[in-house]
Amino acid sequence: MFSSGPIESEVTPTVQKYKEQRVESWSELQAVFEDVTYRSWAFRGQPDASWQLETPLSRYLRWSGVQEKYWKTQEERILRIFRRKAHNLLSKIPDEKDTFQWMALMQHHGAPTRLLDFTWSKYVAAFYALSDPRSSDAAIWALYPPALASYNKDFGPWNYGNLERYFIPNTKSIVAIGEPHHMNQRLIAHSGTFVVPGKLAVPVDEIIASHVSQEALVKFTLATNQIRRDAIKALYGMNITYATLFPDFDGLARSMGFELELHWEFDPVTGEEYKRA
Repeated sequence: MFSSGPIESEVTPTVQKYKEQRVESWSELQAVFEDVTYRSWAFRGQPDASWQLETPLSRYLRWSGVQEKYWKTQEERILRIFRRKAHNLLSKIPDEKDTFQWMALMQHHGAPTRLLDFTWSKYVAAFYALSDPRSSDAAIWALYPPALASYNKDFGPWNYGNLERYFIPNTKSIVAIGEPHHMNQRLIAHSGTFVVPGKLAVPVDEIIASHVSQEALVKFTLATNQIRRDAIKALYGMNITYATLFPDFDGLARSMGFELELHWEFDPVTGEEYKRA
């Protein structure tokens, strides 16, 4: 969710094993957000409702045609190369043993990793689901972290050695959620967290539905054409833009897209002039 572009997926969905709800207005989506049911959940917005929950690394390996039997080797390779070269560009170098921290750093700068971006903010998730002006249905995925508590306790990737032992081999149908010991600027700006799967070849939603709990995951399908205009005005009013989510020069530049759609005197899409008190 925080990378330089959307995570697309062409994985063919299996039989649905989680709750799905269609939302057709911004007020309806706000009602969902205000429901106490989802108070302690984590969220991820995707601009295309047909995409499954697939990590950037899974997608890249699949699209590039790398044979699945080599996925572990290739993931270890990019981790090793990044660690060996990154010190030339860093003012503070993570602990060599803290693989989770290294992965978060890689993700932060656009490398494909097995970390899947989620956020504790429903509205940040809505921004990512609806920021694309194209008209296909979008989706917000909601995940209940307490359902992953046993995995976090036994396999937490923030514990040194656990990523290498339990996740990178790609043999365990497990999913953990959490953040590294030291959070970077973008992760903080997004109220972000990471979902980490133990298998790259299986979409995260399938692992959760089949091996965790069908009640732990909900997919909200958004009617983008009916929601987006009200949503971007509201999100802009909340100061949720690329400029605030990516507090650097690149984020400022990307935020100009929203500025094209908004104006304080009139609606550039409908031509409606705003009334003054």
